Amino acid sequence: MLGIHDLGLFIASGLLLNMTPGPDSLLIMARSATQGFRAGSAAALGIGAGTCVHVLAAALGLSALLAASAAAFTVVKLLGAAYLVYLGIGMLFKRRAAVASDDAPPPPAPLPLRRIFAQGFLTNVLNPKVGLFFLAFVPHFISADAPSKAMAFVVLGAVFNVNGMLWCHLLAWSSAAAGARVRGRAWTQTLGRWLNRGIGALFLAFGVRLAMAEMT
Repeated sequence: MLGIHDLGLFIASGLLLNMTPGPDSLLIMARSATQGFRAGSAAALGIGAGTCVHVLAAALGLSALLAASAAAFTVVKLLGAAYLVYLGIGMLFKRRAAVASDDAPPPPAPLPLRRIFAQGFLTNVLNPKVGLFFLAFVPHFISADAPSKAMAFVVLGAVFNVNGMLWCHLLAWSSAAAGARVRGRAWTQTLGRWLNRGIGALFLAFGVRLAMAEMT
């Protein structure tokens, strides 16, 4: 149908690729562990929205233009790297919410779900390597004589994104469950602060790595 072949292999490969750790997974884990499943789901949905943009851009040929233009690739790459560094610094130096009691350390201030969604969207959509990945990976599963290569591309992109959302929500659920088991204990706020700092440092590293990335 639509000139798509080896759909089972595509689904299996997509699941394995979605399970590969990266900035998207780290964002979901961090938000889920500190604010619960709804926050992790908001981050996952933002990432899914960003993936939709990449799929449509690749299907329409915009990613091909990005791949062909070193200047365009560099601009998007540096924007994405700057945003990852911004997120990393925010996690490293996150302010704590003020509380009336002086006996217990204040918990971290929760972020609105809309802002978490936006973080997920921007983390994904500002990474040009995601668009180039779709451009390089998806055509292998579309026949040369497909009646509409763009439609086949969109269908495969949708399948990839649905599988990705299933994995991201499983990751959000497991991270939220782990966070709930330890939340409320005396040492968890200290652990949470160090977790934020550790993930913030990883985001900084991802940002630097993206800034140094070359077109492939």
